[in-house]
Amino acid sequence: MTKRYWNIDLEEMMKAGVHFGHGTRKWNPKMAPYISAKRKGIHIINLTRTARFLSEACDLVFDAASRGKQFLIVGTKNKAADLVAWAAIRARCHYVNKKWLGGMLTNWSTTETRLHKFRDLRTEQKTGRLRRLPKRDAAVLKRQLSHLQTYLGGIKYMTGLPDIVIIIDQHEEYTALQECITLGIPTISLIDTNCDPDLADISIPANDDAISSIRLILNKLVFAIREGRSSYIRNP
Repeated sequence: MTKRYWNIDLEEMMKAGVHFGHGTRKWNPKMAPYISAKRKGIHIINLTRTARFLSEACDLVFDAASRGKQFLIVGTKNKAADLVAWAAIRARCHYVNKKWLGGMLTNWSTTETRLHKFRDLRTEQKTGRLRRLPKRDAAVLKRQLSHLQTYLGGIKYMTGLPDIVIIIDQHEEYTALQECITLGIPTISLIDTNCDPDLADISIPANDDAISSIRLILNKLVFAIREGRSSYIRNP
């Protein structure tokens, strides 16, 4: 895998608050190599390590995108939800930003059945068929459609398991991460000082609470994916 320059700037990361970890009482000792100091009761993340692993992650997604691979971005907590949808749409990735439904990947056949139902209902809505049904029947189907849109809207075009999964907040998305581990799907995970850095294939130590920190990390990954996709289009 070729190493590239991704313009990852330590000062930019500091301004975004990427270096602020959790309180010193709320930490995972495995994160010690990624922590540079303690300040006012919180751990300070070593941004040099962040830059290194973020660069590795960018290399990985660029390489995968340049070979036409598919990505899934997962971030369901309120602070991350809008950023995840925005990033995924920009990079033409699939995403889950509301709630991870247990078995979404490990029980793919069930997910696929739900997606077929979702697509059928969307087609019926677009063609106006729902309007021609009795009011009660139409109301039931519209509720189903709304529910499916909320939880599966970000993966409505997904036709198989993703090649790489990007996870925002390891604790919040632990079930998704475990499903990826079970299936052998490579993962990139944003990890704060209370996380286990050994679970994901590439763990990026960073503040997983600040919107500015999440945005910066996603921006770099999105840029790398878009660059990789452009390379794939130019050299099919």
